Amino acid sequence: MVPSPLALLLALGAAATALAEPLRFVDCGSVDGSIQEVNVSPCPTQPCLLHKGTSYSINVTFASKIESQGSKARVYGEMLHVDVPFPIPEPDGCKSGIQCPIQKGHSYSYLNKLPVKSEYPSIKLIVKWELVDDQEQMLFCWKIPVQITS
Repeated sequence: MVPSPLALLLALGAAATALAEPLRFVDCGSVDGSIQEVNVSPCPTQPCLLHKGTSYSINVTFASKIESQGSKARVYGEMLHVDVPFPIPEPDGCKSGIQCPIQKGHSYSYLNKLPVKSEYPSIKLIVKWELVDDQEQMLFCWKIPVQITS
């Protein structure tokens, strides 16, 4: 029996969903929040292979320990213990899936994109992603190893 195109599509969809495993990450100083899960898609294995010219979906589930009117993301490429700022299209956390004001004790899904520009060098590095509250305190901070590739 030959599988129908729909059955193949469903099987591929299930396989793609399986690839969205939560990542192993290092918490690098979450003070005002606690990270429950970090997902980078697509990233089926670690270190994440980030292909130049591609944009990756970031989804961080965290619980807030404080109240805050807003939040702002900062992203870095860490090389040799030096943080190099990494621009993202939307640094405002309140425009990235978080309903503001942020409430103490609530869980949030932070959603953003990580564009990997064609002009970036092919290099192994650590991505460091911070989200700070309106007092510049760390809601979350996580790090993962990546490799930028052509």
